[in-house]
Amino acid sequence: MRREPIAGTSLPIVSDLFVVCVIAAMIYGMLAFAQQWQAHYNPTYKIDLSLSALPLYSAFSALRGFVAYLISLAFTLVVGYWAAKNKMAEKIILPILDVMQSIPVLGFLPGLVLGLVAIFPNTNMGLELASIVMIFTGQVWNMTFAFYSSLKSLPGDLQEAAAVMQLSNSQKFRFLELPFSAMNLTWNSVMSMAGGWFFLTVCEAFTLGNDNYRLPGLGAYMAVAIDAGKTDAIVAGIIAMALVIIFFDIFLWKPALAWAHSFRLEETEGNRADEPLIQAILKNSNLLKLIQAWSRRRRLPKRRASISRIPVFEKVVIFFARVFLNPARRLQDQVDKRWKSWIGICAMAFIVALLAIIGLVKLVHLLATVHLDDWTKILADTFYTFLRVFAAVLIGSLWTVPVGIWVTQSQKRMRVAQPIIQLFASFPAPMLYPLAMGIFIILKINFQISSMLLMLLGVQWYVLFNVLAGALRIPTELRLAMNLMECSSWDKWRYLFLPSVFPSLVTGWVTAAGGAWNASIVSEVLSYRGHELVARGLGADISQAAAHADFAQLAACLLVMVVVVVVLNRLIWAKLYTLVQTRYRLDL
Repeated sequence: MRREPIAGTSLPIVSDLFVVCVIAAMIYGMLAFAQQWQAHYNPTYKIDLSLSALPLYSAFSALRGFVAYLISLAFTLVVGYWAAKNKMAEKIILPILDVMQSIPVLGFLPGLVLGLVAIFPNTNMGLELASIVMIFTGQVWNMTFAFYSSLKSLPGDLQEAAAVMQLSNSQKFRFLELPFSAMNLTWNSVMSMAGGWFFLTVCEAFTLGNDNYRLPGLGAYMAVAIDAGKTDAIVAGIIAMALVIIFFDIFLWKPALAWAHSFRLEETEGNRADEPLIQAILKNSNLLKLIQAWSRRRRLPKRRASISRIPVFEKVVIFFARVFLNPARRLQDQVDKRWKSWIGICAMAFIVALLAIIGLVKLVHLLATVHLDDWTKILADTFYTFLRVFAAVLIGSLWTVPVGIWVTQSQKRMRVAQPIIQLFASFPAPMLYPLAMGIFIILKINFQISSMLLMLLGVQWYVLFNVLAGALRIPTELRLAMNLMECSSWDKWRYLFLPSVFPSLVTGWVTAAGGAWNASIVSEVLSYRGHELVARGLGADISQAAAHADFAQLAACLLVMVVVVVVLNRLIWAKLYTLVQTRYRLDL
């Protein structure tokens, strides 16, 4: 139903003012951000803890997170599609993704910082790029796994229909694969952005040996405020972070989720998504209407005029698909033609093998300096971290699965719970660690256990978001059929809800486990009121090795983590993915 403006109000004028203010703020933020990139190299930037500095710091952190998300989205569309469509690539890409998502941010930090600073020695560009790439590593793996899982669980009937209609690969991607995966991809995009915020304090303020590196942003602000023990600055930083999350929710995630909701796989009219507030405001903006009319006059080809009616979020996704997927296919054809000769193939294989051997020799030489006692300690600490990871994923699943399914059963519940869940899930858990530790100390919980609870604060949302995405994809007609058969609540959960969300739940487990291994570096070592609390575990070993620039110890810890993750992938996650693809497909 169309809403009419209230009498006596000038809604179009308010909308125009809103659009002008937003555009002006974005321009100012981007110009200030560009100046920061070109500023003289200053790794020890002095963070201002006054309230007046928070708006600019918030804008810097928001822009870093958004740029990292765009890179993550492009990577997801290319690599996720490639892994789902090519069996040989799937066998190589999945283990690599599983390993990469489990390597902590500090594992990428030394090489990134030292390398990029050496490339850009006179400006802050190297530090900015390093920060964005580290935020990217906290976002991308969850999105890629979600997109891959959605493509692999595409119903066979829809694939047969696409084959009968003789859709091209690009048409199949745009009209079938992307809409089917939209719900899962969008929900996991929200979670991935939260994963980027999780390590914001590490990405903007970190120590490497005797050198401290800081960038102006909310993460560095919170890190300095926590070290200084200034409660008022900590509270102000938490409020600013919450406002940034609400900003992204209003301007990005609500429109994106409304767009994804329109692709639910059902024939009956299910729960409708409410019109996002920002979309309702923009509809009444005469300024935007004038810009759109001017744009249409300049776009003479009819094809482009029709594309302009596509929702903005879909435009972004299709843009990345066209830019990265189609050129990738053309490039692959050219490579196939150019390297058909055995000489070219052997030369390429020789170069790759040579680089791998050189890297392996240097790694072995570095690891040879690690003593046997250190290896024994690392393996023992790995067991402690494994127990925390397992406990965090298990406890998180015990409450998120029933709550996630229960929330999606009612549009009213979903409307109330969605913004609350997004706010809590997107908030960087490390910023809440000092407050949580205060509660744990009052309750007299040992830090060896409370470090697992700190880990749980972040990783539980990976499971919840995937459960929500899976439950929202359950067709309404299946629920109505269960009601007509007068099935009990237990039968509904056993035969409909749990099997339907299981594919998404597996993705949630994989990403939650990877996130837990990653979160161990900040949950097992915590600075609290001037004291450093350390829980025995692999994450603590990695944090301490990075802080002391002990690269041999850092390499040994990362190697052990990679081996453990590969073994878990082969023994558990690979079998669960096979079970999902063979038994729990939502075929019509």
